[in-house]
Amino acid sequence: MNIMQMMKQAQNLQTKMKATQEELANIEVSGEAGSGAVTVTFDGQGKFKAIKLSSEATGLDTETLEDVITTAMNQAGAKASKIMEEKMKALTGGINIPGLF
Repeated sequence: MNIMQMMKQAQNLQTKMKATQEELANIEVSGEAGSGAVTVTFDGQGKFKAIKLSSEATGLDTETLEDVITTAMNQAGAKASKIMEEKMKALTGGINIPGLF
């Protein structure tokens, strides 16, 4: 493989990477806890987007509410990480390239 082919492959990967990042930014995943008392939404890149509290959530004591929010956030974060990992594996053909995300 010559240098021009390598540069073209790198450029193609960069283009696909940008498209994948945009796709991930438009995906929404949610985590729910406390029987729906708290719902947290992240994008596919793992960035926090929103939190919704039901009327049941306002009746919880502070410590319980904190635990429920933490659980919902961890759930949404794990879903976002899984989606991001799957998209990156598809992009790189399963090769783990440090620093891509």
